Amino acid sequence: MSSFKSEPFLWIHLSGIVAFPIFLGITWLGLSVSDHSSTFGLEILLMIVIGILPIFLMQWARPFEIFSLLILAMKPDKISCQQRQILSLFKAPKQRILSTATAIAMIVILYGLYQLPPLTMIELPILTQLLRQSHLLGLVVACGAFLGANLFLQVPISVLGVLLSNEQEFAAIAPYPTDKITQDFTLAGFWVDKIIAINLVTPQK
Repeated sequence: MSSFKSEPFLWIHLSGIVAFPIFLGITWLGLSVSDHSSTFGLEILLMIVIGILPIFLMQWARPFEIFSLLILAMKPDKISCQQRQILSLFKAPKQRILSTATAIAMIVILYGLYQLPPLTMIELPILTQLLRQSHLLGLVVACGAFLGANLFLQVPISVLGVLLSNEQEFAAIAPYPTDKITQDFTLAGFWVDKIIAINLVTPQK
């Protein structure tokens, strides 16, 4: 049996972190296009509730089930024994610690974004003017982008936590019960028997 660290889904979702700075940049744009000095506290609270809390609660209670790609997700009964062991690692106590630490870090980052000078988007004058006409629209864009930034940081960090597990720890952990996957994990996408693009590079177990 190959090492669990060679599981393609782990590396696919770890690589999702490249989207994090993109969403963070869009968040900065949404926040910087108008004056928010009078509503600073309210906006911070709103950004935390909309942008941080949903992803944090997902990772805390029902972690994102990584055996998916875009709009497709493998059916729970088609997930292999080794893959179900990986799911068990996602439910380990250390994963909640990582999720909490990541959420706190994002609050700090959010505060830092508010301290940055306004972002000048010379190359996108139409978009900038549109956002500046409505502070509410800018805030909506910022909240949506910050939600995306949290998703593309929380999930890769949780994957990294699994990858940092050693082979002895993995060998000793029991596969997650198939019948509990749907209630204990967040499955996104249409359920399929296999994802061909992944199946081609994944050895049969």
